[in-house]
Parts: sequence; C-alpha cells; structure tokens
Amino acid sequence: MNTYDFKNTMSKPERLAPGHRMCAGCGGTIAVRAVLRGLHPEDQAVIGNATSCLEVSTFMYPYTAWEDSYIHNAFENAGATIGGVEAAYNVLKKKGKLKDADNFKFITFGGDGGTYDIGLQSLSGAMERNHDILYVCYDNGAYMNTGIQRSSATPLYADTTTTPVGSHSNGKMQNRKDLASIIADHNVPYAAQTTLLGNFKDIHTKAEKGIYTKGAAFLNVMAPCPRGWRYETSEIMDICKLAVETCYWPLFEVENGKWTLNYEPRKKLPIEDFLRPQGRFRHLFKRGNEHLLEEFQTEVDRRWEDLLFKSSRT
Repeated sequence: MNTYDFKNTMSKPERLAPGHRMCAGCGGTIAVRAVLRGLHPEDQAVIGNATSCLEVSTFMYPYTAWEDSYIHNAFENAGATIGGVEAAYNVLKKKGKLKDADNFKFITFGGDGGTYDIGLQSLSGAMERNHDILYVCYDNGAYMNTGIQRSSATPLYADTTTTPVGSHSNGKMQNRKDLASIIADHNVPYAAQTTLLGNFKDIHTKAEKGIYTKGAAFLNVMAPCPRGWRYETSEIMDICKLAVETCYWPLFEVENGKWTLNYEPRKKLPIEDFLRPQGRFRHLFKRGNEHLLEEFQTEVDRRWEDLLFKSSRT
C-alpha cells in the first residue's frame, strides 16, 4: 500500500453522491464516503447494502446516491449476496466474458442490527469461505432505522426503546458484543476496528487495506447516531475522539492473525467523559448510580487489557 496522502485521498471522486436523506450529524454516510475513498480511481465496485438507515435513505427506486453498481440486500443476507457476486465474477472472468476483469472490487455495508445480529450467520459464512470481499459494519449501537431498539452492539446501560430507563430499569443490562474480535477469530486475512477521527487517516488506510487484501476482510466502524445517542450534531467528531481516548473503542487491526494496536492514549480518560455528552446515558450521572459507572469502567478496562495482551503476544 502507498504512503498515506491526505490531499490525494480527499481529491478522489465521490462515490456516494449528495442529496441522500440521511440525518445531519449521522456517522453512517461519513463512514461510507471515507471507506469508498480507499478505492483506487481506476477500479469499479459492486456495493451490497443490508436493509438499514443507509439503504432506505440512499436508494429510493428509481433514485440512487450510489455511483457504483448497487444491490439492496435483506437484513440477513448481505454477506451471502456479496460473496455470491464475487463467486460469479470469478466464473465470468475465467470464461473470458468480462472486460477490465481485474478492476472490480466487492464491498458491502451493514448496520449493527444487520451485522451483529440478523446477518451474523451470513457474514460468518462469507468470512469462513474467504471470499475476496470487504464487509463494513457501520456500528451505531442499535436498530436505529426501525425505532432505536437495542441490538447486541448496544452498550451497557444504554437507554433504548426496548431497554427504556425507568424506576425499574437502568437501560440495557448486557455488555456489547465484540464483533471485530469474533471475525478476527475466523482467521480472515484482515479485520480491523476504526472510527471517524482527525484527518481520517486511520479509516482511509484501513479501508484501502481491506479492499486490496486478497481474501475476506472486515471493518468495524463506530458511526454515531444523533437520534439514538442524543447528542448535538456538531459534536460527532468529539464523541468519536472520546470513544478512542477512553479506550471504549480501541483502534486495532488483525493481519493474518497478528494483532496490532494502532493507538494508545497518553492518558486514558475515564469512561464518563465519553458517556456524558450522550442523552442515552443521562441516567448514569444521577446520584446513587455511581456504581453503574464503575461497572461500565470495569468492563472497558478488562477489554482494554485483553487487547494489550493480544497485541503484545503477536
């Protein structure tokens, strides 16, 4: 891969056109645009997209915001669909029926509901079969498209419409699933975790790696949702930075089994710095709920230490 060149990367033509109907302050479309900048300009892409906010807001037949070939998949089959397209491409290429046969890349996007939960079996199969694809999960931590219901990506104690905070509930009672680690354990050539930071170097470079690594690749992108997380739209970049600085959302990649920690904060911030700007965690800062913050911090610390161990061991 070439040395990262921000000016060159940002000058690439947009592959997701403006005029879609995603919310202001949504991390999903920012993540998609950043990932697609990993494509080389001469290459074409086939894009899969599981049912999600992204799908319903960027593709309203007969209108589309996608500049590349696009397939809308059901919640449960995005991995299988893009794997099938890649397999069909290989057959056509072998038969000599494609022009510019080496210039096609296969990328699919899904929210956490269609990736962590409903589409996990399909995703796992595509990863295990090692299709030459990149699967991107834009993780906004709930089923935002259908009404902010909890998913297995929803953090501990988050207030959602199916885990409402009240006199008998403190929100979701389970910790979020660590999907990036689960996919890494499929022994795929490349798996990584990132979010929206600074000059976007981390997400741009990981997207390019994922697209051009031969075989199955997975990219998990934390993509905040202003409706579900309840933050001011202008705060999205600050929230992403706090997720990393508190080690709630570490930046790492796994290349052929080798774990690499991409960033370690000089001073690890307390988890409440990440939680406080989000309305879904407002109840944690009420008097008498200090123990809930302590439990959250304990889990973040445990996962961080586990990641440090994996990174040092390999």
